[in-house]
Amino acid sequence: MDLHSQNILDQYNALMPLFKEIESVVPSKLKAAFDEAGIIVAAVESRVKTQGSLEGKLELKGSKYKDIFDITDIVGIRVITFYIDDVDKVASILERHFDIDWENSVDKRKAHEIDSFGYLSLHYICRIPEQAYSDPEHPEVNRIRFEVQMRTVLQHAWANMNHDTGYKSGVEVPREYLRNLNRLAGMLELADEQFSRIRTELTEYRRRVQNLVASGNLSEVPLDGDSFRSYLKLDPFGPLTRKIAAVNQAEIQEVSLMNWLPVFKGMGFTTLGDIAALIKQYGEAAYQIACYQIGITDLDIVSAAVTPQDLCIAYALKNGGGKAGIRHIFDLLNGPSEGHDMLAEMLLEQSQDLPFMNQ
Repeated sequence: MDLHSQNILDQYNALMPLFKEIESVVPSKLKAAFDEAGIIVAAVESRVKTQGSLEGKLELKGSKYKDIFDITDIVGIRVITFYIDDVDKVASILERHFDIDWENSVDKRKAHEIDSFGYLSLHYICRIPEQAYSDPEHPEVNRIRFEVQMRTVLQHAWANMNHDTGYKSGVEVPREYLRNLNRLAGMLELADEQFSRIRTELTEYRRRVQNLVASGNLSEVPLDGDSFRSYLKLDPFGPLTRKIAAVNQAEIQEVSLMNWLPVFKGMGFTTLGDIAALIKQYGEAAYQIACYQIGITDLDIVSAAVTPQDLCIAYALKNGGGKAGIRHIFDLLNGPSEGHDMLAEMLLEQSQDLPFMNQ
């Protein structure tokens, strides 16, 4: 190693505490920024280039660098995202929080080689601005540049696999294996694109469902987890629950009603309109059942789940389900149990003389 390269190596060793400081500060700030922006990433990795690696780099092109500050990848950060479009969101976060050296940054995603999939990272060369973080004893911390690579999980996996099979062995990969590797790269690239497309379509679907629910077009909304969750925000069972609680002037214990979704689906309901019709057509019957259940007690707390429960019981009884229909409700709700047989028999007996059974 020549004297110039040795001087750079000496600078590297002298600045190692600052490299370690940057390696700690940058991922911490990125994670906080991602949390604030609601961006979920697979991983944030960091490393400081080893002395051996730097020596190898200086031996090849040490004359290219004036000093240690000319080397931009001593500290390396890698942000691994789940989706392609999140790479640009991560880049936007970096642009807001760090100074970007645009001249030395590179967007490798613009490559068009057939075997480039695993290397389609977006690379930013950055500095920490003083307003974001400073170390009065070591102002060099704001002068040191570092590299941030942004890529997807699949790109990251491919790069690692391709590196292992194509380079680490030191043996040229036979042409037929390269062809298979490139075919696999194409499949992974397609998968990456489809994952992002599916997420976009699901987001659009949820937005459309929310608009339909808000506008009251419930018969057009399929009954599923997203639509039912949006529907519950309208408190569709609330009026009946409050009417039931008023029987004993009871307090309502709010509980999640999402576990009633498989019950409604298991009973054959397919749209939110079906649930709205259930409430409208069987609300009075459900109220009669609830009045009988709690009217002779001194209960002062009523679970919000009483409303969908008694609506389903009323529906089963009015449609000839009988004891088996009631048991089916509780099997759907809690899983099959012999105890549900006794519960169904008791509820059937209690309901026999209620007015709605004779209408």
